[in-house]
Amino acid sequence: MAFLAALWLPTLLSAVIVFIASSILHMVLKYHQSDCHQLANEEQALAALRSAGVKPGYYHFPYTTHQEMKSPAIMEKFKRGPVGFMTVLPSGPPALGKYLGSWFGYCLVIGFFTAYLTWHTVPQGAPYPVVFRVAGAAAFMAFGLGPLANSIWKGQPWGMTIKEVVDGLIYGLLVAGTFGWLWPR
Repeated sequence: MAFLAALWLPTLLSAVIVFIASSILHMVLKYHQSDCHQLANEEQALAALRSAGVKPGYYHFPYTTHQEMKSPAIMEKFKRGPVGFMTVLPSGPPALGKYLGSWFGYCLVIGFFTAYLTWHTVPQGAPYPVVFRVAGAAAFMAFGLGPLANSIWKGQPWGMTIKEVVDGLIYGLLVAGTFGWLWPR
């Protein structure tokens, strides 16, 4: 854990910088506003979900097991549609404080592993570009590549995913700059 004693400041500061940058990207620039759409007949759809007793959780519809996947009845359900994934959250106002706290914790975890990887691959006193390259690659892999799986497996629109990858690139560059700046000399 010697790396943490030496790199606690860039780890913490990069998390703060990414947290602020993400707030700017989502609240000021607002280019993610087009990512979500309203359901047609939203009131009727929500009433149907309530009457069905849907609880918080993650759903796939039509639901099937691997063994049933090829049955004619299941194939017909897929043809009729709709086909999708749905996450249902607990009822009530969004828990924004919880989400923001979790996001900051996530940024700290990425900073921790960026510090770990960079410490074990880049010597102390290394020039800024060397630290920037390794820390940036590690942070980008964490922030920017994960969203690709959502388009591959969960049907998330690629346009939305590309925006998330661009966000991840920005966050990775900010982490890289912070580690390069504060790297032990």
